[in-house]
Amino acid sequence: MGGVQTTGTLTLAAAPIGRTEDASERLRTALAEADIIAAEDTRRLRRLTADLGVDPAARIVSYYDANERARAAELVEQLREGRDVLVITDAGLPGVSDPGYRLVTAAIEAEVPVTVLPGPSAVTTALVISGLPSDRFCFEGFLPRKAGERSARLASLAEEPRTMVFFEAPHRLTAALEAMAAALGADRPAAVCRELTKTYEEVRRGPLGELAVWSADGVRGEITVVVGGAPERSGDADLGELAEEVERRAKDGIPRKQAIGEVAREHRVQKRVLYDAVIARKTAR
Repeated sequence: MGGVQTTGTLTLAAAPIGRTEDASERLRTALAEADIIAAEDTRRLRRLTADLGVDPAARIVSYYDANERARAAELVEQLREGRDVLVITDAGLPGVSDPGYRLVTAAIEAEVPVTVLPGPSAVTTALVISGLPSDRFCFEGFLPRKAGERSARLASLAEEPRTMVFFEAPHRLTAALEAMAAALGADRPAAVCRELTKTYEEVRRGPLGELAVWSADGVRGEITVVVGGAPERSGDADLGELAEEVERRAKDGIPRKQAIGEVAREHRVQKRVLYDAVIARKTAR
């Protein structure tokens, strides 16, 4: 026979990503009944509860990136003492590029029950509205801010076959799209999703290169970028034919190094292997 639960329960609650009316009745109830609410931004939480007509009796504490580690230990102690803790971020589900992961792992280690109050997510919302394949996808969060680190991360994703979802800040969007076009190919299909579920929702679809040009005029709001995965190879590439394609592009004025990179990316072969094939073709003449 199981014993009586003496600890509290940790609840991860999804918050609306735009319209308040997307909040569920379960969220209203949970906000009203929790003993402690850990909020990424307590001011935004106050606005949300006011809009929902909820007057929480809970003790409200801040829970954000800078204090996540220390606050997690404190909240686990409260859970052990039998208090129910609800975690809510500014928008979407806690733990998805927002605070929550450390607290979940700490609660699991402490054998405290963890549950989720499901709801809106910018990741899945952008994915299904993008028009790109959604049967297999991966979430990459925010790209590194430094150009070199960003390029390295994207280079590691050049062969990723699944649809990719990214978050990005408006003022870094153009740089991110340009880096994506360079690493993944300017023709790679993508969608920039702005202000999802809000009044000025906008989804711009097209090749990465075109989206980078479009974004240069400035894009505002919360941004989610969805990028198609690397195309499947139809079979083993004929290196001789690919070397010929490199030479054709070189004759058209494209630098040979750039041509090798483009052809290798389009046909999903290693640049070094294609480079060796180009050299071998020249030597054989």
